[in-house]
Amino acid sequence: MDAVNKSFDRQHLQALTSLYNIKWINNHTFWVDNKEAIVVYNIDSKKIEYFLSYPKNAKHIHFNDKASAIVYLEGYDLYISQLNREPVKIENGSKEGIVLGQAVHRSEFGIVDGIFWSPTGNSVAFYRMDETMVTDYPLVNINRRVAQTENIKYPMAGMKSHEVTVGVYDLDTGDLVYMQTGEPKEKYLTNVAWSGDEQNILIAVLNRAQNHMKMEVYDSKTGHFVKELFEEKSDTWVEPENPALFLPASPNQFVWQSERDGYNHLYLYDINKGLKKQLTAGQWVVTSVLGLDIKSKYLFFEATKDGGVLNRHLYKVSLSNGRISRITSEMGTHVTSVSKSGNRVIDMYSNLETPRIIQLLDVKKRSSVQLHEAKDPFLGYRMGRIVMDTIKAADGKTDLYSRMILPPDFDASKKYPVVVYVYGGPHAQLVKNSWLGAARMWQLYMAQQGYIAFTMDNRGTPDRGCEFEKVIHRQLGEVEAADQMQGVKYLQSLPYVDENRIGVHGWSFGGFMTINLMEKYPDVFKVGVSGGPVTDWKYYEIMYGERYMDLPEENKKGYEMTNLNMRTKNLKGRLLVIHGAIDPTVVWQHSLYFIEQCIKNRKQVDYFVYPRHEHNVRGADRVHLMQKVTNYFNDFL
Repeated sequence: MDAVNKSFDRQHLQALTSLYNIKWINNHTFWVDNKEAIVVYNIDSKKIEYFLSYPKNAKHIHFNDKASAIVYLEGYDLYISQLNREPVKIENGSKEGIVLGQAVHRSEFGIVDGIFWSPTGNSVAFYRMDETMVTDYPLVNINRRVAQTENIKYPMAGMKSHEVTVGVYDLDTGDLVYMQTGEPKEKYLTNVAWSGDEQNILIAVLNRAQNHMKMEVYDSKTGHFVKELFEEKSDTWVEPENPALFLPASPNQFVWQSERDGYNHLYLYDINKGLKKQLTAGQWVVTSVLGLDIKSKYLFFEATKDGGVLNRHLYKVSLSNGRISRITSEMGTHVTSVSKSGNRVIDMYSNLETPRIIQLLDVKKRSSVQLHEAKDPFLGYRMGRIVMDTIKAADGKTDLYSRMILPPDFDASKKYPVVVYVYGGPHAQLVKNSWLGAARMWQLYMAQQGYIAFTMDNRGTPDRGCEFEKVIHRQLGEVEAADQMQGVKYLQSLPYVDENRIGVHGWSFGGFMTINLMEKYPDVFKVGVSGGPVTDWKYYEIMYGERYMDLPEENKKGYEMTNLNMRTKNLKGRLLVIHGAIDPTVVWQHSLYFIEQCIKNRKQVDYFVYPRHEHNVRGADRVHLMQKVTNYFNDFL
C-alpha cells in the first residue's frame, strides 16, 4: 500500500485509502479508480504504467485496458478519452431527456449498465434513450425556502414509454452508427452482447407486452439487421436477464439462459448454425453464471440442483458432453469466484449454523484449504432458536418454506404475539439455508423483545420454476395472500401462538402485501406497518407493472381486483403507512391516494413521511425508521 501511494504521490495523484477496489488486468498489473483518474499500476516495477484523468464532474466512467481508454459522461454528453489523445465527444445528450450510456428500461431485464466494450476494445456500444415523450412526474424539493418541483420521467402502466437505440463507436475511425432496430419503437432492447469476432451485436428484443422475445443480430459496422437467431414466446411473460456469453476459444458460439422448458437453464448456440445443444435440464434452476475456463471447455454456474431452492452450489458443465459436476460440498448458500484458468475457486458459504467460511478450492484435485472461519458475531447475546419448516401452499400441493425465530427465553406453555415479515414479490427470496436462515437483524431483535418473528416465501417468488413463479400473472397479490394465510394458519395451530396478536410488516411489494393482507383478512391481523406500498398498479411503472399485470385496458378486472384503494372499508386493525416523499420508484401518490380513500371511508390510519428520502430510508434515519416500526408493534400488538 505504501509503495502504491508513493507512486501516486510522484504523479501528484490522490492517494488510495485501500486496495479493496482494484481490478486485476493480469498477474502483474491492476487498475484502480482514485476518483480523479484511472490508474494502471505494475506490482513488479512498483510503478504507475499510465493513468487517464477525467473531469471532476464526469460520471459513469468505464475503462478498457486493451484500448487504454475510458468512456464517461460529462454533463449529458458521452465522451471517450484514449491514452496520449485529447478527449472526443461521441454523442450529444440533453437535459430534456436524451440519456446516453446508462441503464435503460428502468433497470429491468438485468440491465445495470449502458456501456458495452467490444472484446478487443476496438469499439464501444452504448444505449441511447429518448425520454422526451415520457410524462414528467413531479417530486417536491423542500431544500429551498420556497419548495420547488423537480420532474422525473415516469412512464406509468398503459402510458407512453421511452424509445431506446444502441449505438456503436469505432475508436480507430471515429465512426458512429446506430443499430437499425426499426418499428415499433416502443419495445425493449435488452441483453446487448458483442459477438466473439466483433462483427455483430446481439440484442434480445422484447415486445412491449413482454411475451415475445427475438434474438436479433446486427452488423456492428453498418447497423444493418442481419438475422433473427431464435424467438421465445409465453402466455405470461418472457424476461431475458443475461446477455449471450461468447466462448473465447470459439468466437461463433455462445451460451444463452432461458426458461423455455419451465426452468432457467443453459443452451449452447452457434451464431451461424443456431442451437447446438441444451447444456442443463431438470426441475431446478441455474441462478448465476460465473463464466468459462480459459480453454472454453467448461462453464461454471451456481444452481439449486442439489438441496433445492434453500441452497446454492457451484457446478461446472462440459460443453462437449454435457456432464455436470458439483464443485462445492457443504449444504448451504455458496457465493463463489472462479479463476481465469478454471482450476481454482474462492468459495464463501454459510448455512443456518455457520456464520461464514471462506475456502480455496482446487477443482482438479477436488481439495480445499480453509482461509477464514468467521466467529459467531452474536456469541454471548440472548438469541432465540430459528426453526425452518415446510408448509403447503393454498393449492394444497406445493411446498413453501418458512423461517420462525423464537424468543430467547421461549416457554412452550406461554402464548406469544407474532410479527410476520413479508415481501412475497418477484425476484426476492427471504428464506435460505444461510446464516440465521437469511433473517434480518430487526427480526432477531423483535424475537429478543418477546415476539415470534415469522417469514415465508409464497408462490411468485424466484428460483422455483415458471409454474411456481408465474401463477401471479394478471392478479398480483391474490395467490400471494392466499399462500401467506397458509403460513398464518400454521401459526394459529401452534399452542404457543396468541392468534389474537398477529401483526404484519413489509416494504415496497411487502408494503403492498401488508395492506393487502389486512384488507383481505381484517379479523386476522391486529397490527400492520406498510412501507413504500404500491396501492394501485396502474400508478406503477410500465416495465415491471405491465410484465405481471398486462396493460390496464387489457386487464381491467385484474387492476380493479388488486387495487388496495378500493378496499379500505375492510380495514379493522391498527395500520401505520410510511413513505418517502421523494420516492422515484413507488411514487408518493400511491400512499396519499390510499389515505384519501381511508378518510372517505372513515378509517383511522396512522401515517408518517420521511421528507428527504426516496424508496428506502437509508443512513442514520434508518435507525429512526426501525424504532418507529418497533414502537408501533410494542404499542398496539
